[in-house]
Amino acid sequence: MKHGKKYRESAKLVDSARYYETGEALELVCKTAKAKFDETVETHIRLGVDSRHADQQVRGAVILPNGTGKTVRTLVFAKGDKIKDAEEAGSDFIADDDTVAKIQGGWMDFDVVIASPDMMGAVGKLGKLLGPRGLMPNPKAGTVTPDVGKAVKEAKAGKIEYRLDKTNIIHCPIGKASFGREKLEENFDTLMNAVVKAKPAAAKGQYVKSCTVASTMGPGVRVNTVKFGG
Repeated sequence: MKHGKKYRESAKLVDSARYYETGEALELVCKTAKAKFDETVETHIRLGVDSRHADQQVRGAVILPNGTGKTVRTLVFAKGDKIKDAEEAGSDFIADDDTVAKIQGGWMDFDVVIASPDMMGAVGKLGKLLGPRGLMPNPKAGTVTPDVGKAVKEAKAGKIEYRLDKTNIIHCPIGKASFGREKLEENFDTLMNAVVKAKPAAAKGQYVKSCTVASTMGPGVRVNTVKFGG
């Protein structure tokens, strides 16, 4: 794979054999984010669990103290008084009778889908479309809830979902390169603590195997995870 000049210059700043302390790693990520846009900083955590087993799944949600730096567009499936709650909380879209057909036709101009439990029958019809994109509402992520107003506020405040993929890795955004070291470190620690807290009882041996942080277009920087049990 060929990398551009900016990437190659950034990669020279990173010692690929070294495990950096969190703050130092994130400072380096900010330095190596040289794109013309404000790059997203992502965390990739490899866990010592087996996602093929139901009792070793790791999934949940956490509110990052400094948000993600992204404007989150919410779509709420609700009825009755809950529609008003969602509107007052600032939801961008409220599902109506045509919304299911609209999504089936390709409309995807939203980032988070929230549903009250009594609307999951309607949302279930969209599982094959929303599921692969990570948009399907889920109680563990707090997106299936009777308190849709609270869920909307949390999503807009920087709530993110973490979820183990098929290769036993969690991929999550923790902010923008413009946040700087301190804000990114606060967000990183919040995410890592949530993932450690979610350790399944069935997990054996080393839980946090490795962790890498990187900006959208920058090189990966390995993080020392000893303080998190890695």
